[in-house]
Amino acid sequence: MVPNSNRVARRGEIPPGTTRRVVVDGNEILLCNVAGELYAIEDACTHDGGELDQGELEGARIMCPRHGAYFDVRTGEALTLPAVVPVQTYRVRVEGDDVFVDLP
Repeated sequence: MVPNSNRVARRGEIPPGTTRRVVVDGNEILLCNVAGELYAIEDACTHDGGELDQGELEGARIMCPRHGAYFDVRTGEALTLPAVVPVQTYRVRVEGDDVFVDLP
């Protein structure tokens, strides 16, 4: 099965240590730049649906602004309570300055 690949941003629009929310085919996705490497996760806390783009990126961790749960943006893993379920991750590809997110 070939993934659905979508151009979502330019690399220069997401400096290291920042995030950018994008919507791809109705999916709210958060792009995260961790030391120059781009990662993509669903933009919703698995605890109560809080928008993670409103939280702070600290290294490779993003904090949900509602209740303080942390997620690893590289793996989606829930790192702290109250979240216990990981967030969905998506494959990111960079071609030149174009950033693509592959949906399953």
